[in-house]
Amino acid sequence: MDNLSALISELATFGVEKSYIPNQIFIHEGQTPRKFAIVKSGLFRYYYVTSEGKEYTKGFMPENNIIGSYSAMITGSPSSFIIEALEESTVIEITYNQWIKLRNENNHWDKLLIAILEKGYTTKEKRERDLLLLNAETRYLNFLKEYPNLDNRVTLTLIASFLGIQPESLSRIRKNLST
Repeated sequence: MDNLSALISELATFGVEKSYIPNQIFIHEGQTPRKFAIVKSGLFRYYYVTSEGKEYTKGFMPENNIIGSYSAMITGSPSSFIIEALEESTVIEITYNQWIKLRNENNHWDKLLIAILEKGYTTKEKRERDLLLLNAETRYLNFLKEYPNLDNRVTLTLIASFLGIQPESLSRIRKNLST
């Protein structure tokens, strides 16, 4: 087990296990979050909804990831996105107050925070670069590499939303790749 995994496992001992069913919301848009969670099993997605009701998928968070609206939590402001369970899921929830207490008691939690922030920043930077510079087919191929087997767990509509394309375009790409 690498150091990040070990710290996440240790952090889980301070949380409370909760179950989520598909479509259940972990954090609502406009809600000021007071918790984050470690995904033990299942799958979540982050997404935005426009005033017209159109959804844009920001990311997918399968097992062994941490979910939350961290910037909203630390600033005490409303989340600008929604975090929704896509499958039956089990998480370990940790309150922000508990997190602050842990960090104040032992600075090794700062190492975990830095590692998580670095991972998130790297993922965000790559996603922005891919959306700006790569064609849809290459983005889809990258998605398959970065999220192995997720294409079997998520609808084409959600994958297309994540890739920034229409579902019909994704269907064409998949058809072309299979021939």
